[in-house]
Amino acid sequence: MKKWVAVLAAGVISVSFSQAFGQVSKVDDVKKALSTENKDTVCWVHGGALNIGLNEGFLHNWAAGGEIASMAINSIFNGYLTYYHHNFVWTNNLDMKYGLNYAFSNDFVPRKTDDQLDFTSKFGSQVKKRKGLYYTALLNFKSQFTHGFDYSMTDWSHKPTSGLFSPAYTTVAAGLEYRKGSKLTLFYSPIAARATFVDAVYTSMSKTGAFGVDSGKTQKYEFGSYFTGRYMVELSKVMSFNTRLDLYSNYLAKDTRDANGNLVKSDNPGNIQVFWDNLLTWKATKWLGLTVGFTVAYNNDNPYSKTYLTGGVVTDKNQPGENLGWIQIKQSIAFGLTYKF
Repeated sequence: MKKWVAVLAAGVISVSFSQAFGQVSKVDDVKKALSTENKDTVCWVHGGALNIGLNEGFLHNWAAGGEIASMAINSIFNGYLTYYHHNFVWTNNLDMKYGLNYAFSNDFVPRKTDDQLDFTSKFGSQVKKRKGLYYTALLNFKSQFTHGFDYSMTDWSHKPTSGLFSPAYTTVAAGLEYRKGSKLTLFYSPIAARATFVDAVYTSMSKTGAFGVDSGKTQKYEFGSYFTGRYMVELSKVMSFNTRLDLYSNYLAKDTRDANGNLVKSDNPGNIQVFWDNLLTWKATKWLGLTVGFTVAYNNDNPYSKTYLTGGVVTDKNQPGENLGWIQIKQSIAFGLTYKF
């Protein structure tokens, strides 16, 4: 039930965001010009896409074997809302993803396949005599909608590994941004504060702390440098590609040792946190389309565990992607209803 509430919540946010877009004036030629050029104007510009994909399968007396009945639903929303006022620009980006899988073999109990809530707001003032360069303040918030689980554990439903707004990451930064229309934005800040929040339930479950938060505590604060860049390109009239790269270096990073002086975690400012998100969208018809997503992440606060997919049991069986170590990878393909605005 909670998972369906999350799906509905994501849909409500998506619809509300698109309705907000519909209330602002939109002139096609102005929007097209602002996508590739920096112009002195006063107007709102918006855009984005919502994709909902559904996959279903059924087998009866199938000699080759397989899952008797299954269904998967995936939803992806990407939207932006930008306000231009002469030398000032206010940009807002909202990225949301959610997916569920149902299978006969586990009594159709829903299992999460994707969960992302990511909002970024930037306000910039153009540097005099430097077209395209802005003094910019940034706020970013990342979290998820519902509980996450290690489904390989026999009692996984009673031991969530994450939850709503747990973890939640907030980044506040000030720096310079280069803009070439709305298609390309590059932001860098040498003074970026980041906070990680975790519910007390999850910190008590981890001896070394959850998501980098020390055991017994519910928050962690970092101070460092931050880079984020976005690039959107129309490959054709029916195909577009969006990519985003986030890099963060924590000036305060240092080795963590226990009470006996033993090394628990090795860390330093050069251990850069990486988040790289890619989305390819293809419209087959006005309402049907294909989306392909690929995300790579690296964070020293989330180390690789060989026993993660085996419920904490040591095994000689290799896990998918085991040679990639601490690198996190998420890949998805969805074909279904697509709405672009």
